[in-house]
Amino acid sequence: MSTPEVSVVIPVYNEEEGLPALFARLYPALDALGRTYEVVFINDGSVDRSAALLREQFQRRPDVTRVVLFNGNFGQHLAIMAGFEHCRGQRVVTLDADLQNPPEEIGRMLAEMDRGFDYVGTIRRMRQDSVFRRWASRAMNKLRERITRIQMTDQGCMLRAYSRDIVDAINACREVSTFIPALAYTFAVKPTEIEVGHEERAAGESKYSLYKLIRLNFDLVTAFSLVPLQMFSLAGIFISLFSVVFVVFLAIRRLIVGPEAEGLFTLFGIAFFLIGIALFGIGLLGEYIGRIYEQVRHRPRFLVQAVLEADNVATATPRVARLGREEA
Repeated sequence: MSTPEVSVVIPVYNEEEGLPALFARLYPALDALGRTYEVVFINDGSVDRSAALLREQFQRRPDVTRVVLFNGNFGQHLAIMAGFEHCRGQRVVTLDADLQNPPEEIGRMLAEMDRGFDYVGTIRRMRQDSVFRRWASRAMNKLRERITRIQMTDQGCMLRAYSRDIVDAINACREVSTFIPALAYTFAVKPTEIEVGHEERAAGESKYSLYKLIRLNFDLVTAFSLVPLQMFSLAGIFISLFSVVFVVFLAIRRLIVGPEAEGLFTLFGIAFFLIGIALFGIGLLGEYIGRIYEQVRHRPRFLVQAVLEADNVATATPRVARLGREEA
């Protein structure tokens, strides 16, 4: 248990209804692998009975279960970061608690790592999502590939496997806001992707609203590329040149034809267009400046209330490690 072969990291936020089904499928699937393993749950400030259910599961299987309890809601990606810092396996698998990705697929991912791959991404087969969600995902995938050159067919799938070296590299990073699968891809020497099953959420509701999805993609783009700033700079140059040409044209037209009021609304339209471009650019700059502001404050990314773990495998005695704050 001190150094298991596999660690499964699962963030949990208000998953009371679905946790019993997750326990019933996850542990048998891992037991069938014939590998030493641990399951690290991170309770991300749930306000339902999720923490109590995790504690009960820890008491049932203390030899292979660890629970990290946050004292607030810090988000899915920071929960995964906490799991990375507390896991001990040589291979680390991330999994959602909603069972949309079957835990039975973990064995196939580990088999790919046995072939020498250090990063195994997944592609959801026959996605059980809305048409809008699938369309938006494909659009963002294409935009991301053009801007960052990070090749991920399905960026929204949580089920992924990482080697210990990649996890250690991620833990060494001090970024406050990032997209973990993309960051891992930049560290991977031999990445690959496989298709996995995808099921409808059995219970509860999705924690990703449209706003959170937009924020996630902003983080993905601004964390790995300066292309948006460069594109905005180029757009500013072209618009400025166009504006100069248009002003010269209006001046010549005034000398030849004379002043006319009919062009007033055209000027208004052009002015509003340029104002819109300027406001978009200010917002884009704000994204980058905001990331710098969050980084230079050096605040802890998350606070850990307690860690439930066993002292050793032989006695499997429950121990609660109280931590005031966790800095990364």
